[in-house]
Amino acid sequence: MRLTVLPRVAAAAIALAGAAPASAESVVVTAARMLDVDKGAIVSDPVIVVTDGRIAAVAAGGASRPAIPADARRLDLGDVTLVPGLIDMHVHLTSLAEIGGYQTLKYTDSFWGAVSVANAAKTLRAGFTTVRNVGAADFQDIGLKEAIDGGWVIGPRIVPAGYAIGATGGHCDDNALPPSYDKKLPSVVNSPEEARAKVRWLHKYGAEVIKICATGGVFSLGDSVGGQQLSEEEMRAIADEAHMLHLKVAAHAHGDEGIKAAIRAGIDTIEHVSLASDEAMKLAIEHKTWFDMDIYNDDYILATGTKNGTEQESLDKEKAIGLKQRQTFQRAFRMGVAMTFGTDAGVYPHGDNARQFAKMVQWGMTPLDAIRAATTSAARALGREADVGTIAVGRYGDMVAVRGDPLRDVSVLEHPVAVVKDGVEVK
Repeated sequence: MRLTVLPRVAAAAIALAGAAPASAESVVVTAARMLDVDKGAIVSDPVIVVTDGRIAAVAAGGASRPAIPADARRLDLGDVTLVPGLIDMHVHLTSLAEIGGYQTLKYTDSFWGAVSVANAAKTLRAGFTTVRNVGAADFQDIGLKEAIDGGWVIGPRIVPAGYAIGATGGHCDDNALPPSYDKKLPSVVNSPEEARAKVRWLHKYGAEVIKICATGGVFSLGDSVGGQQLSEEEMRAIADEAHMLHLKVAAHAHGDEGIKAAIRAGIDTIEHVSLASDEAMKLAIEHKTWFDMDIYNDDYILATGTKNGTEQESLDKEKAIGLKQRQTFQRAFRMGVAMTFGTDAGVYPHGDNARQFAKMVQWGMTPLDAIRAATTSAARALGREADVGTIAVGRYGDMVAVRGDPLRDVSVLEHPVAVVKDGVEVK
């Protein structure tokens, strides 16, 4: 029998009302099975004690039960398999796949911050308890993070980027309107000095990761999807400044020259990576650079065509690189490039993030490889392995319950029966 746990929103309201601070609260989570992602094995009868949102003790497979506080709440999830809270390294919570292209101009600027609240809830209920939001206008992802962390709205733990940095006329600029509507986006830079200053500005206002656009893209107009747009010197200035501030850097990069320049410049993760050569993959291995490849969304983009406002130019770009990207993914994995799980949610509907697991298995990974990409590997790429990625002492009490064995059928992750964040079941 499940115990109803006080939602964080309600807890925040009590605190604001002036109630005395509560003593440390513990929750004991039990289930039939648990995936130990480090060992790659399913263990039986896990008992997980979460105190003040962090895991205080874990026992499973007949091991001695941990000490349980007498007043601990109980959360028995029944005949399910627990996996660690999932991590999506590439989302856009302030975007909607259902509204694209010039259709976006029908909506006022604040609309996108409003719908991000619903997108965050869908993402969390889909089992993704941590996400990296790589680009949002007006610092909306940082505001959303603050609202979630404060208990005002429901959503995953967010690592926000704020604006994505790019070149004039590039993927991170706005090329949809004529010169009479010219507006230089705050994210645009045109020299290493400007790039370095932009990192400082983003950090000042809450960015926890820096996102750059190293090459053209599918959904930007008037550019080549693979053409390099930031110089290697500009990318190196960004990486150096970010690393000095203890921030990591993610580079949108489809084309091979831009990918190699980003790796040489010290960028931490390369996003999309559609046209990477074997040389680029060898560089990535040498520099310990992560590849973060969104290989599911091609299905959605091609299936919906121009219905959602996608321009034919963008659709043509996707047709040209979609299959190549999946073939690149397969080659990169076989060569031993470090891989994480990133979906580009917002290009397809939020909440469908877990559909990518099956696609990763189809293109060469085992189910365990794909799950690790969204747990232990993603945590390392974020530099937050002490907080997320495994069900282990010291980590946040983030878990997803699924029916069946995800090591045999990874698609069970598409249908979570329960999601727990900070030891609290998401309703």
